[in-house]
Amino acid sequence: MRNYEFILDNFQNHFGDIELSSITSEDILAFMSEISDGIKQSTKKLRFTLLAAFFNFIKNSVDPDFQNPCDNPALRKLLRAGKRTQFKIIEKDVIDEIIFRTSNPRNRLILELMARACMRVGEVLKLTPKDIEDRKAIIRDPKSGKEAEVAFLPQKVADRLKKYISDNKFEPGDRIFPITYAAARIIVKKAGE
Repeated sequence: MRNYEFILDNFQNHFGDIELSSITSEDILAFMSEISDGIKQSTKKLRFTLLAAFFNFIKNSVDPDFQNPCDNPALRKLLRAGKRTQFKIIEKDVIDEIIFRTSNPRNRLILELMARACMRVGEVLKLTPKDIEDRKAIIRDPKSGKEAEVAFLPQKVADRLKKYISDNKFEPGDRIFPITYAAARIIVKKAGE
């Protein structure tokens, strides 16, 4: 909603005294250049789309003969979203080798939970001993917005995790991996290198 308010506030400041029907595609281009200088192409596209929606609303609700100045092929092409970069998918054998070469038991467990149980870094870091039930890891407050989700662990990973918990004598409410998100990302990055 902030983007829409941003567009409308700037639009009012820029075109406040001009009749809407006299606004041209060139005016829109100048306006978009002014409010989108130095931002990502995807944000430019979003702002242009919101402005076009505003003009479509006017056309559909107020004046059916109104010409949308954003309805211009050159503008649409100029303000389209940038190409998405394709992430390189790492093969399973490479992941297995990375995990196998990690000698620190804590770091290896973090990598295994992420790779074999499909858990996010933040989800792994939030785990406590009470979240581990046999071969299940209960993920509290996941990104999906649900109250909890379940990640199923391979038997070997579940066994290593239980041994790690008992060896380190964690209390039920303690975090199993009491490190920061940044530290976990460094672990993953170093393992990948």
